[in-house]
Amino acid sequence: MEELLAYAILLYEGIVTEEEYQERLHALFLEHPDDRTLLDLECETDIQKAVIYIRTWADYGYIGLHPETFGRALMEKLRDYYARCTDLRQFGSKMYSVWESLPGRLYNQEPFWTLSYADDPLSWGDEEQTRSFYERMFAYYEEVI
Repeated sequence: MEELLAYAILLYEGIVTEEEYQERLHALFLEHPDDRTLLDLECETDIQKAVIYIRTWADYGYIGLHPETFGRALMEKLRDYYARCTDLRQFGSKMYSVWESLPGRLYNQEPFWTLSYADDPLSWGDEEQTRSFYERMFAYYEEVI
């Protein structure tokens, strides 16, 4: 579910497509065909209802959220988006919105906290520092053993 939460947040922010979400959902269901939650999501035809279900699950902690699993999935997709994004200010604005969409218990944890401030140096023209913040954030799980 952590991966689907990452995809749901990114779908809401327009960073991944519904097709990408559906592909990941199908793959997870094939890996875990006995998972009732995945089956329910597979059967849900309204993407907005599916996203609400996933967000509710995460926000209210119906099942333990594993921050590392979630973070790895989120950072992988954000890294891809960063590589494709040509406007760093636009990217920074999206990242702040992603941060606001996170479950509350993740706000102040690294690497998620970085999403809230990494674009601040752009206000004084320091693109290099902003890129450094983002690149360190993307590498967070590569450094953690």
